[in-house]
Amino acid sequence: MSPPVAQLLHRLRQSFDGPQLLFMGFVGLLLVGGAAALLRQQPALLLPSILAVGGLVALTEWRWLYYGLFFLLPFSEEISLFGGLSMDVPSEPMMLALTACVGLALLLGTVRLARRDWLHPLVVVLGLMLLWTAVDTAFSVDKVKSVKYLLAKAWFIVPFLLGTLVIVRRPEHTWRFAAFYAAGACLSVLYVASRHATKGFSFEEINWALHPFFRNHVIYATMLALLIPFAWFGLQATRKTSGRLAWQVALGLLVFGLLTSYTRASIVSLPIAGFFYVTMRLRLTKALLVAVAVSTGAGVAYITSGDNYMEFAPNYERTVFNGHNFEKHLEATYKMQDVSGMERVYRWVAATRMIADKPLVGSGAATFYPEYKRYTLKSFRTYVSDNQEKSTTHNYFLLQLAEQGIPGFLLFATLVVTALLQAERLYHRSRHQPDVRRVVLAAALSFVVIVFHLTLNELVEVDKIGPVFFVCLALLIRAESWLTEGSEQ
Repeated sequence: MSPPVAQLLHRLRQSFDGPQLLFMGFVGLLLVGGAAALLRQQPALLLPSILAVGGLVALTEWRWLYYGLFFLLPFSEEISLFGGLSMDVPSEPMMLALTACVGLALLLGTVRLARRDWLHPLVVVLGLMLLWTAVDTAFSVDKVKSVKYLLAKAWFIVPFLLGTLVIVRRPEHTWRFAAFYAAGACLSVLYVASRHATKGFSFEEINWALHPFFRNHVIYATMLALLIPFAWFGLQATRKTSGRLAWQVALGLLVFGLLTSYTRASIVSLPIAGFFYVTMRLRLTKALLVAVAVSTGAGVAYITSGDNYMEFAPNYERTVFNGHNFEKHLEATYKMQDVSGMERVYRWVAATRMIADKPLVGSGAATFYPEYKRYTLKSFRTYVSDNQEKSTTHNYFLLQLAEQGIPGFLLFATLVVTALLQAERLYHRSRHQPDVRRVVLAAALSFVVIVFHLTLNELVEVDKIGPVFFVCLALLIRAESWLTEGSEQ
């Protein structure tokens, strides 16, 4: 390159700063792509420049990607890919993009988390859970599945735990996330209701009405139930008349959608959350957790001693699904003749036998299906035991034991216990800061709703539920930092 040209380029570089040069580069790319697309009459040639501009926006203003993801979550749809794989679109691509944005922002130092956030007990336990999953992968019966599970866990924890800690800097920021998710959920309720109404809101047709955005009514109802605490306390936190009206409408739609989903566990989860609220107020969370642990241990000891578990074997001919009548469905539940309940028993018996076989390491993360079929007992079989959905234990705690052994179970149980005890402590510490207390209550009660569902389903890795599980943990961490900063001032 000749000296005059080199000097000219040097003067040009000095005339513009980094962001200006970057902007000019993107404009140049857009112009070149546009000219090529026009000359070749191929609009696809614009795609690289559009993706580059989109990438720049995502890296600089990725918070809107975060909020947009929550708005679109109710409308994500599972599509089949090659090799038997599937993907939830648009949620999973957006989660991957958000993981990259949050990770890069933290690595490049454009955003920072305080040392106390990184060393918080909930973050430490989650780190240990990831570490154990990585170690346990070496003993997995299907290492590919376990590695995929480990990677998938990262795109839940990074955007929804770390990303929330970065975004939610003040208590009022909480309601922004909740508003976006509630808005999307309410639109989904209107969509489902418009389809369901054509069938007279029949219990039998609820899964049809949910198509194609929800795999089943449990995921739909759980999404609505976990949002109700956020809607209720969002209403309490809002002073503007228009904002209060919006939250009131949202709350009404969420409750309507929940009741017309005919999902027993989700409806019951709200009184359970209310019971936990009373427990927190009376400072009885520790006593409640001890009682749950003792009663669960005693129940397991009784069932596993001798052949006592055989008392729960179903009658194959009488175990049915009363899809045409919700009242008979409830009656069959307490008579232990409901097929969904007894199919759970079938899976739980298989999981128990898996645990006895590999108590320390389990079968490996994400390997319960089809590994459990080697451990089933025919006397517990129901007519849906062929398991075309490829679902797992229908109990997340038991799933941790079966797949990741005793260490995996203890770490997850420690996470739940720590979060619930933290919620009680923060509730009482925040008595003079009502804005923080509302955040603590919304996060704690939504977390309880999710945990209750985990005793009957495995939902932490479901795209419409799992994000809020980690958001609730992040909000409890952030609430503690607000209270600590307030006391220091």
